[in-house]
Amino acid sequence: MYPLLLLPLLLLSSPIEASVNDFCVADLSSSDTPSGYPCINPSNVTVSDFVYTGLAKPGTINPLIKAAVNPAFTAQFPGVNGLGISVLRLDLQASGVIPLHTHPGATELLVVTQGCITAGFISSSANTVYYTTLGKGDVMVFPQGLLHFQINAGGTNAVGFATFNSANPGLQITDFALFANSFPSALLEKSTFLDDAEVQKLKGVLGGTG
Repeated sequence: MYPLLLLPLLLLSSPIEASVNDFCVADLSSSDTPSGYPCINPSNVTVSDFVYTGLAKPGTINPLIKAAVNPAFTAQFPGVNGLGISVLRLDLQASGVIPLHTHPGATELLVVTQGCITAGFISSSANTVYYTTLGKGDVMVFPQGLLHFQINAGGTNAVGFATFNSANPGLQITDFALFANSFPSALLEKSTFLDDAEVQKLKGVLGGTG
C-alpha cells in the first residue's frame, strides 16, 4: 500500500488528469444543443479562437428602441463554448431603451462605461421592482430568468458591457413575444387586459398579425 503522503502525487500523475479537456472551441457548422456546440478538432484550434475584437465599436442601432446590442456569445466567439461565460456591448442613444426581457439561461452583470442608465428587474416571488440609475463604473446584477430593462437616463449616448454565466444566455423580449407574432388578438386581450385598439396599435408597431 502506498503511504498516504504519496497519494496526492499519484493522483496528479494519473491518466485521469491527462484526459481533462481544457476547452471546447465550438464547431459552428453543427447545431447548438442544450450542452453547447460540439468541439472542433483540437489540432485546428488557434489563438484567434480565444480572441474577439467585435466589441470595440457599437452594433447596429435599432431605430425603434434607439439601442444596439452587440453580443460575444458562442456564435460570435467560439472559444467561450462550454466555459459558462459570455459578454455583450450595449449602446443606448438618448431616450434609448432595452425593453423588458429575460435571459432564461443566465444571470447578467452590467457595468456602465459611459453615460447613465436606469436599470431594474422584477422579482418573481412578490413582483417587487428593484431599479436605480447607474453611472460610469457602476455595476448591477440581474438574476437569471427575471424580467429586467435598461433605459438611457441622460441626454447623451450611454454604453455598458454585460457579462453572463453562460455562453448562450438566451433572450426573450416581452413586447416582441406578445405583439410581434401571430398570437391571436382575442387571446391577447383576455390575457393582458388590453383592449382591441391597444393590441392592434402594438401589433402595428412591432409587426404582429392576427
